[in-house]
Amino acid sequence: MSEDPYRVLGVRKEASQEEIQKAYRKLAKKLHPDLNPGNKQAEEQFKAASAAYDLLSDPEKRARFDRGEIDAEGHERPRQRYYRDFAGATAGEHPYATAEGFSDFSDEGDLFSSIFGRGGRFNLRMRGQDAHYRLPVEFLEAVNGAVRRVTLADGSTVDVTVPPGARDGQVLRLTGKGSAGVGGGPPGDAFIEITVKPHPIFTRKGDDIHLELPISLTEAVMGGKILVPTPGGPVTMRVPKSSNSGTVLRLRGKGLPRANGTRGDEYVRLKIVLPDKPDPELERFVQGWAAGKSHNPRRGMGE
Repeated sequence: MSEDPYRVLGVRKEASQEEIQKAYRKLAKKLHPDLNPGNKQAEEQFKAASAAYDLLSDPEKRARFDRGEIDAEGHERPRQRYYRDFAGATAGEHPYATAEGFSDFSDEGDLFSSIFGRGGRFNLRMRGQDAHYRLPVEFLEAVNGAVRRVTLADGSTVDVTVPPGARDGQVLRLTGKGSAGVGGGPPGDAFIEITVKPHPIFTRKGDDIHLELPISLTEAVMGGKILVPTPGGPVTMRVPKSSNSGTVLRLRGKGLPRANGTRGDEYVRLKIVLPDKPDPELERFVQGWAAGKSHNPRRGMGE
């Protein structure tokens, strides 16, 4: 992705994290491949939007991009060199480039004498620094689990197992995958922070999944069996007769997996949606429906 991530998401450079997430969710609902099967253009636009969100949702990466330190793909930009970088340098070796530059401290019997042996020999043994990474994953990958490949700072790659039910902000530890130790010391560890992308239709609350499901007027009035999306695939659910918008139905065990082997639930909120175009037959029925004229759904609200 070489295009400006702010332009891709359609937000201002000063946009808040909430505005950035809202813009991404809006694009995801429109461009997600599951909603546009076979549409290559929509797929490419969705990939661009996801890449832009990956960068701008990470405050550290966003700040570095704004400062010009990395490009829109997250790659390092060449560092500009200034005169001060070379001030005091000589053609010979810098006096402190080796341990010998500190040899005058080694007679004091203090911290330096424990680091430098006789003659200024370097004896320090230190554990390597820990490395920290951020791993963006799709919503369903976090729910169902996945294996993602991460490129480490030294250019090597490692496969990271995202456990089923992984949470946004959860940190995974890779022992010994940090920076190398000093003087034969052990390497540090790598810590992988999971960032879960928003989903076009699902939201998560604890171990439960929530979904707003459009239904037709006929399905609301007559009830019946309908297919409902879940993170594990569509399942059949029965809609009771005379269901209103806002009615919440529960699908047991269709939420996120728990450590004890059970799963959360999926809560489906019904939303009655009329046809896009006016239906003369429906209008004639409603005009002649006497009970509908006497029914007041706002009773008790001061009317």
